[in-house]
Amino acid sequence: MLNLFSIINLALFSGLLYLLFYLRRQSLTLSRQVFVGLLLGVAFGFYLQFIYGVGSPVMAETLQWTNVVGDAYVNLLRMIVMPLILITMMAAVLRMDAIASVGRIGVCVVALLVGTAIIAAIIGIVVTLAAGLSAEGMTSGARELARAEVLELRLDTVSDLSLPEVIVGFIPTNIFSDLTGARDSSIIAVVIFGILSGIAALLVVRDRPEHGDGIKRFIESTQLIVMQLVKIVMSLTPYGIMALMTYVVASSNGSDILNLISFVVASYVAIALMFGVHAVLIFLAGHNPREYYRKVWPVLSFAFATRSSAATIPMTVKTQMEELRVPSPIANLAATFGATIGQNGCAGIYPAMLAVMAAPTVGIDPTAPGFIISLLGIIAISSFGIAGVGGGATFAALVVLPAMGLPVTLVALLISIEPLIDMGRTALNVNGAITTGVVTARLLPDVAQTK
Repeated sequence: MLNLFSIINLALFSGLLYLLFYLRRQSLTLSRQVFVGLLLGVAFGFYLQFIYGVGSPVMAETLQWTNVVGDAYVNLLRMIVMPLILITMMAAVLRMDAIASVGRIGVCVVALLVGTAIIAAIIGIVVTLAAGLSAEGMTSGARELARAEVLELRLDTVSDLSLPEVIVGFIPTNIFSDLTGARDSSIIAVVIFGILSGIAALLVVRDRPEHGDGIKRFIESTQLIVMQLVKIVMSLTPYGIMALMTYVVASSNGSDILNLISFVVASYVAIALMFGVHAVLIFLAGHNPREYYRKVWPVLSFAFATRSSAATIPMTVKTQMEELRVPSPIANLAATFGATIGQNGCAGIYPAMLAVMAAPTVGIDPTAPGFIISLLGIIAISSFGIAGVGGGATFAALVVLPAMGLPVTLVALLISIEPLIDMGRTALNVNGAITTGVVTARLLPDVAQTK
């Protein structure tokens, strides 16, 4: 039976949910609803932590029920990821006049994602050196030591990883298994299957014109159904954001954050600078950065709260197509590749900062040109191949640090503040994917004219 205080907390939470519902009925825009939901979640999370304290039974019981809203919303988004990718990729390819356009888009998207990851790594290096951050003198408690042991075991899964093996791993062997998300590279596998299926449909339409109208109507009708499903789930975003932010704020350990506040600040400075780089790219692509960020705010808010680039894919695709007028083929490839390749925050900034911090502990000068060039090269490769093993920033660090001859225990030492920083990194990853879509549409105007 629920504790009386838990019942009171849930009644307050229900009242906040109704407030969001009321604002929706007042025709408030989705972006403003999301912003209000985020603020309400932060406020309610602080209330729980201030009144009950982290780890209290009442807080645990309250969060168990508020998480129903947040987890259900995230699961709904994950539910539509694979159908969305599959059908939209087929429809996008079918609408293209030249099969070669698919390859051009793919090359441009991957090049931009990896290129911006390298820029993000440079920013991470500069900020870390400017802030004077170092792993020397860091102490580790029981939790950090336990985490270090786990990381040493997980290191075996990536120590022998090669780029050719990662590329082969992208190719689907059982599409039904990949549609369930069974592998870390399932998203890329479904993208490849969707492109190949679209090419096959395009060839059938050309070779057997009598079947063309039927094939096009079937795919277009299915896409309309899937996009309507996306719209339904998207309308629940303010409620999901509020529940997710409640959990993030209520469960944060203030003392842990204060102990490593310098790294948190430096990380967010680097993230903010990379957002500025994205703004410059957006401006060069012919968009107003202020209007751009206003349009993508709901997507970045969700990415910030969930810390999941993959779960954000439906919102990323929809926003690119409807708000930024990015063609469907480009929007889909940018969103799906951006969720697993060249992540600016997780594969760029984070491993670069850790490498610079760890270098002095083994007698390496982090300002040496040879060290920096080697680090950027390894980050470029790992930012492309990290999708083969999954694990985001942690696995990126597990690839980069050993390759540079650096200890991986620093990853464990930062476990206390990892969720706090990861929120900003994930938002940056998603923004990098959207920016890639916008810039690609500008670089390939002939494809951009294909609807």
